[in-house]
Amino acid sequence: MRVAAIDCGTNSVRLLVADLGGEELVEVERRMEIVRLGQGVDRTGRLAPDALERTFAAMRGYRELIDRHGASATRVVATSATRDAANRHEFVDGVREIFGVEPEVISGAEEAELSFEGATKGLARLSPETGMPEGPLPPYLVVDIGGGSTEFVVGSEHVYGALSVDIGCVRLAERHLRDAGDPPSAAALEAVVADIEAALDSVSEAVPVGDAHTLVGLAGSVTTIAGIALGLPAYDPERIHHSRIGAEQVHEVTRRLLAMTHGERAAIPVMHPGRVDVIGAGALILDRIVRRFAFAQVVVSEHDILDGIALSIDQKSR
Repeated sequence: MRVAAIDCGTNSVRLLVADLGGEELVEVERRMEIVRLGQGVDRTGRLAPDALERTFAAMRGYRELIDRHGASATRVVATSATRDAANRHEFVDGVREIFGVEPEVISGAEEAELSFEGATKGLARLSPETGMPEGPLPPYLVVDIGGGSTEFVVGSEHVYGALSVDIGCVRLAERHLRDAGDPPSAAALEAVVADIEAALDSVSEAVPVGDAHTLVGLAGSVTTIAGIALGLPAYDPERIHHSRIGAEQVHEVTRRLLAMTHGERAAIPVMHPGRVDVIGAGALILDRIVRRFAFAQVVVSEHDILDGIALSIDQKSR
């Protein structure tokens, strides 16, 4: 069964076309465009007209790819920015016109479940039970650092604790760093950290983080930090996927990013242009998670909610 999964987040819109058979997923094509759908949503509560048009333009290109690959089923999922927007009906109408399917504006809880499913699917092959003692141990804490929100999910084969909190790289950058200087002032960074720590207080109360043996990090902020820590000359998803970045590396990369100017961040080989102005906030989120919950390393996954969406199409069809 060939399927198409689309994840429309606060910062990017992504496409995965994949073949599904049983519980296996074989990637056919994976694309990502940064469209900044959540531009200004934290301040205005509405999706901006130019942000909607950027998103629809990317989706029209994805529709052409889906048709070219002959996918028989498509699922479109939208997350934090669209949940928060008073005019989300404009987004829903536009997506329906492009794909002919109703986009699903999912809850934070469902977002967490899909992220966990996509991120941990391949980890079982690396676990001690398969004869690889160096493999990551369950239970896992899966952390998906998005543009508008961050999902925290604890589980082994199944999820048994999850929470979505409204800290994301775009939301925090727009709230505290946009007018804070280049590099940002100490006061602005303290304000970001205060928001993160307040959210982590909620996580500590609601999610059994202490049960987790392995921290698994997802999404563009985490993979970019991994690429920097690995010293890659260009973004290489195969090198980044399932890499292990030590806590000190996370702290050092975060310190470097926060001390850089916009131009210096833009010159980093693995940096996507659309992440330059939000990567500092994203790095701080990961840095505070590692510090707060005392993880020695983060296992980085290129597979995430997008893979979970694709797998869910097969499950829904049964």
